[in-house]
Amino acid sequence: MELGKTTTIRMILGIIKKDSGKITWNDKQVERKNVNFGYLPEERGIYPKIKVYEQMMYFAKLKGMKVKEADIEIKKWADKLKVSEYLNMPAEKLSKGNQQKVQFMTAILHSPELLILDEPFSGLDPVNTEIVKNVIIELVKNGKYIIMSSHQMSSIEEFCSDVLILNKGKTVLKGNLREIKNKYPANRVEICSKQNIENIIKEQNLDICFSKDNDYEVKINSEEDGYKLYKKLAENNSDILKFEIKKPSLNDIFIEKVGDK
Repeated sequence: MELGKTTTIRMILGIIKKDSGKITWNDKQVERKNVNFGYLPEERGIYPKIKVYEQMMYFAKLKGMKVKEADIEIKKWADKLKVSEYLNMPAEKLSKGNQQKVQFMTAILHSPELLILDEPFSGLDPVNTEIVKNVIIELVKNGKYIIMSSHQMSSIEEFCSDVLILNKGKTVLKGNLREIKNKYPANRVEICSKQNIENIIKEQNLDICFSKDNDYEVKINSEEDGYKLYKKLAENNSDILKFEIKKPSLNDIFIEKVGDK
């Protein structure tokens, strides 16, 4: 079978039986009796008619938590995720974003050592995205190991130290993100100017990929192209607020590895 990201996650957790091979975490098979893990599936699923607090307590008990301990954790995470006011409401009364944050709570209530998040930011508005991001950052600082699956390369680049890209069940790229990016030459320059510098850029035979309100993204073939452009801008007394030579983003690398396939 072709293994996509969600199928792979389900195999790791034993939801789907693997045909062959071995999946372990710290030399132990990933089962509740062996590994304290949390899982946020891509398909959201909470009980619409049941109050949020009751659901949280139910899931906490399933994961072996005592009532007093669970009560403390529910209130703590509800506060951090800005859903405290909804604890005594049926889940169906919440917005989709808040329902998603509630389901995220079920994955982290029991302080798992391994946390698997499948598209954790899907459907969240910018405010709720930032709230969930801050919680994930806190979890990482507290030593939690997180496997994140996402189509949003910017999120992966922001959070992940190691990456694996799948295309039709095949691994097309894997390894440490910093080491991967260091293998690529710089390919663009970001410029923020107080004035229009389009003619100066074009005089250097460089392509402008993006331009808006004197902000530019310019394609270059090497860092030397970037240095030459900067020198020319200085010679013309251009009022530059920002000039940054950049390597390809993970999104650029993803398109290179998968786009033409």
